[in-house]
Amino acid sequence: MKKAFLFPGQGSQSVGMGADVYHAFPIAAKVFDHANDILGYDLSKLCFEGPAEELNSTAVSQPAIFTTSAAILEVLKNELPEEQVTPDISAGLSLGEYTALYAAGILNFEDALKLVQKRGQAMQAAADSNGGSMVSIIGLDEQQVQALCEEVLQSELESDEDDLDSDEPHLLVPVNFNCPGQIVISGTKAACKHAKDLAIKHGAIKAVRLDVAGAFHTSMMDSAADKLREAISNSAIAEPSKTQIIANINAEYYQSSTEIAEGLVKQLTSPILWQKCMERLISEGVEEFCEIGPGRVLTGLMKRINRKIKVNNISTAQSLSEAIKK
Repeated sequence: MKKAFLFPGQGSQSVGMGADVYHAFPIAAKVFDHANDILGYDLSKLCFEGPAEELNSTAVSQPAIFTTSAAILEVLKNELPEEQVTPDISAGLSLGEYTALYAAGILNFEDALKLVQKRGQAMQAAADSNGGSMVSIIGLDEQQVQALCEEVLQSELESDEDDLDSDEPHLLVPVNFNCPGQIVISGTKAACKHAKDLAIKHGAIKAVRLDVAGAFHTSMMDSAADKLREAISNSAIAEPSKTQIIANINAEYYQSSTEIAEGLVKQLTSPILWQKCMERLISEGVEEFCEIGPGRVLTGLMKRINRKIKVNNISTAQSLSEAIKK
C-alpha cells in the first residue's frame, strides 16, 4: 500500500499548537528547544501562549508551523518502526514543502528551519514594501475565477483612464488551487477588495479576505525570491532517494537537488497546484494519507478533492498516541 505524508502551510497556526505534544513527549520538547536555540528567541512560548497577532505574522508563523510539524514527526520516528515512518511520497502545501523535504531526509532540521525563517522574513519584508492581499473564492471553478480577475483588472484600467494622475500598478491572479470550488486570488489591495465585492455577482458562494501580510505567490514577491535564492545557495540539499517529493508548482516529482532549489524559489512567485498534486497521488495508487502538523486544513481539502479518501490527521498528543498504538 502506497503511503503519503502531507504537511500543512501558513494559515494552520493557532495559539496553543504543539503545547500538549511538548509536555507529553520529551523528544518533541527537544525539537522545540532546539528550534529556540537556532532562531534565537522563544518560539515555543509564542506557539503555546501567543499573542495571536505575533504568532500570525509571516516571519513567526512559518518557523512555528514547521517546528510543530517536525516535532510531531519526530515522535512518530522515535516510537514506530522505520518502515512505518518512511512514506513513498512526501508533500507539503507551500511552506509545508520544506517539512516534506525534511521528512524525506533532503534537508536537515537546522538548514530547513533557517530557510523557513529567512523565507518568512523575506516575504514579510516584501509585503511591507509593496502591500498586497489575498482572497479565497468559494464556489467558482478556475475559468470563472479567471473571468472575475479579468473583469476587475479591466475595471481598474478604465478607472485609470478617468484619473490621469493615477499610476497605481494593478495585479490580480489566481494563485492557490486548493480543491474544487476553492481558489485563492492574490494581488494589489484595491484589486482584491474589488474582486471580493464582485465575487457574489459572478456566482461565488462567498469571498473571504485572508489574514495574510501580502500578495503571496505573485510577482510582488520577486524581492523575497531573490533573498531566498541566496539563502538556498548556502544550504545543503541532498538528492531525492527513497521518498519522492511532489512539487507544488507543477505537480511533478523533483528529480534532483538542483530542481528542488529552483522549485523552492519559484514557489514564492508561482501558483500552488495542491488539488492537482493530490489528484495525481490518488491516480497513482496512494491509498494511505497522513497529515502531520497543526490543524486539519489538508484533511479538509482532501474531503473536497475526493470524499472516498481518508486522511489520518496527526496534530495533537492524543492523535499521536492513537497513531503509535495502531
